[in-house]
Amino acid sequence: MKAKVNGVELNYEIAGNSEKPWLTFSNSLATNLHMWDGQMAALENDFQILRYDKRGHGLSEPVDGAYSFDDLIGDVVGLWDHLEIEKTHFVGLSIGGMTAQGIMLNHANRLSSVVIANSMGKVAQEFVSAWQDRIDLSREKGMEPLVKPTMERWFTENFRKRETSDAQKIAEMIATTSINGYAGCAAAIQNLDYLDHLDQISGIPVLFIAGAQDAGTPPAGMEAMHAKVPGSEYVLLDPAAHISNVERADDFTRALMGFLAKH
Repeated sequence: MKAKVNGVELNYEIAGNSEKPWLTFSNSLATNLHMWDGQMAALENDFQILRYDKRGHGLSEPVDGAYSFDDLIGDVVGLWDHLEIEKTHFVGLSIGGMTAQGIMLNHANRLSSVVIANSMGKVAQEFVSAWQDRIDLSREKGMEPLVKPTMERWFTENFRKRETSDAQKIAEMIATTSINGYAGCAAAIQNLDYLDHLDQISGIPVLFIAGAQDAGTPPAGMEAMHAKVPGSEYVLLDPAAHISNVERADDFTRALMGFLAKH
């Protein structure tokens, strides 16, 4: 389904039990809403589930220019308004988890609970230049040269060697992400700066899920966020790299279900 939100056509899907609470999933950079397929079967009886493609990703409109987290947050909140979702649980991985932090700080009343996986609260200077290299490469040569190095960052070597259909599906998502979407979201990440404000969050149950081998958003950064948010919970998946909900789908889902059952 499509909705025009903030002047951008967003693709979304609704599934699950319409009699149950809302649960919203937010994807990583260079993936689409199907990155959550592994979690759907376990959760669709207990929640009404919203999945969406962020601007420039999947079947959503590939808007040109640098995006900001205000843009990405506004898209989510605008989609909730369009669908008349007053309150929802929210699960975000990577840039989805970064978006979650902004929603907690600016739209706390819309959230029942939050799960932030494989994310960070503030971008280090060396990551800013690394993201610029990736933006430049995507603009010059398209997404194909980014597939192999991204997969190497996103999954442990042992998992990649198994060459599962799930891994192949993620590789295809990277390759088919629009250049505008990739570069636009990467520009947002370059300006990420929520960490020092996370101690302002109260009253929202929060779970952090980290991957022990995640070099892009290391456990130390996840632990720093966890330390900032009073009463938050923390789970470390080992082994797991960046896309932990795919690499460790069963354990990720178990942690997610255990947390949501309490809230």
